[in-house]
Amino acid sequence: MKRVLVTGGAGYIGSHAVVQLLDRGYEVVVLDNLENGYSELVDRRAKFYLADLRDKNSLRRVFEAEKIDAVMNFAAYIKVGESVENPTMYYENNTYGVMNLIDIMVEYGVKNIVFSSTAAVYGEVKGDKLVDEEFPTDPINPYGMSKLMAERVIADAAKAYGLNYSIFRYFNVAGAHEDYEIGQKGEGITALVPIILQVAKGERAELGIFGDNYDTPDGTGVRDYIHVVDLVDAHILSLDTLKEGVSGIYNLGNGNGFSVLEMLEAAKRVTKREIPSKVVPARAGDPACVVAASERAESILGWKPRYTSVEEIIRTAWEWEQKQ
Repeated sequence: MKRVLVTGGAGYIGSHAVVQLLDRGYEVVVLDNLENGYSELVDRRAKFYLADLRDKNSLRRVFEAEKIDAVMNFAAYIKVGESVENPTMYYENNTYGVMNLIDIMVEYGVKNIVFSSTAAVYGEVKGDKLVDEEFPTDPINPYGMSKLMAERVIADAAKAYGLNYSIFRYFNVAGAHEDYEIGQKGEGITALVPIILQVAKGERAELGIFGDNYDTPDGTGVRDYIHVVDLVDAHILSLDTLKEGVSGIYNLGNGNGFSVLEMLEAAKRVTKREIPSKVVPARAGDPACVVAASERAESILGWKPRYTSVEEIIRTAWEWEQKQ
């Protein structure tokens, strides 16, 4: 496991994976079409290729030029609303792109893949129990379904072609690296933490809180937040299990739920700024509470999140935002 190909390595999570891999002594090859990625986020120690998962020939050029031991796939569209408006775009990129990637991996004898999936594969979570990997998968939007289909493609390919895989289902990823100038950027960001911080910076007038009548302590939705560095560290730890031929599906979260209002108050404490907000109608299909059970990643991979408070997570994101 010496050389790792990171697809989508010019994006938010991918760029963090690149620097963490490099700092641990791996050789890193980055593949990105720069549609939603940024070349300035790619560490100069990595080798970069402009390529697209939907184009087998561009993939083939990378595998022909580089000896790849494992692939970490972060290349995907991730906006739920956009997936509803343009579902075929999501299936083509998120599912068909993975099929192409696996075909080229098999062609060049690459046996190991780490796949970036999502808690959206679980669909509409009911109740307030922690969500573990055995929770039923029933996506309610094309984004979640495109990722679940890709998961199943990977699992079937593993049986057919002898691949090893780690599939990670993310909950809410936030924060930024404290040692490198990388963070979350781009048009149309829908994640709560960067939106709150955009209001704090005056780039948005106010935070829209989607509903305040949920069955939660303060009436607003409760979610699980994980720092991006903790997230990618789990991916890197899984390379050792792949080397031993161990495949698996893992949830990644902190195991602690925080409401929208709690996140808002935490951001006010971190930024020391007023952050205007107003309640707007709840979105259809939004569950009241979604919190991860991540014991499998802890027990099998030896993973443990280092950023355990939302203030720490928000602080790193705020420091990044202020530099932009």
